[in-house]
Amino acid sequence: MCTGKCSKCIGVVLFPLAVCAIISNLLLYFPNGNVIDVHKITDLVWFFHGILGAGILVILPAFMMLGAGGAGCCANRCGMLLSVLLAVLGAAGGVYCVVISSLGLINGPLCDTGDGEYIYPFRNDTLTDNYLFNQTTWSICKEPENIIIWNVVLFSLLLGIGTIEAVLCLIQVINGLIGFICGTCMRKRKTDIAGM
Repeated sequence: MCTGKCSKCIGVVLFPLAVCAIISNLLLYFPNGNVIDVHKITDLVWFFHGILGAGILVILPAFMMLGAGGAGCCANRCGMLLSVLLAVLGAAGGVYCVVISSLGLINGPLCDTGDGEYIYPFRNDTLTDNYLFNQTTWSICKEPENIIIWNVVLFSLLLGIGTIEAVLCLIQVINGLIGFICGTCMRKRKTDIAGM
């Protein structure tokens, strides 16, 4: 496969992943689909790991990868080098999303335990006693309703998306370096046509 075609395939896959990451991060601001006070939203949501990390920082290289893969081949080596630099940026955004999502899953949500005060009831748990593995502790959170399942699903989704994006961007780094060092398939086509 041509390095340009590979870039285009990766770029096409990254777009829906970035959109899903942005939507998932936005949904974390509305626990159980309700609008609540900003001081009652889990603090890690404010790191914008889905909007900025797995969203915007991945859409930028996706655009470049689609451009690098235009007409099946990269137009030049400089385009592939630029796609490598942007793919590194995208990989960093994906890793950032993975780290923040992991922390969000480990620490648990901010919730009211019944006394009207919003706290992080699971923040000091050890990994062996973590709430993720003991669903009987989920009843501790009274408000917002279903906040634990809401956070677990969305942070898990962002964790998966960030991982896939980081891997795809790292593949593009390798692909782009091959295209930059060895040349693109456009050059190969020109020499094949000239040899006929």
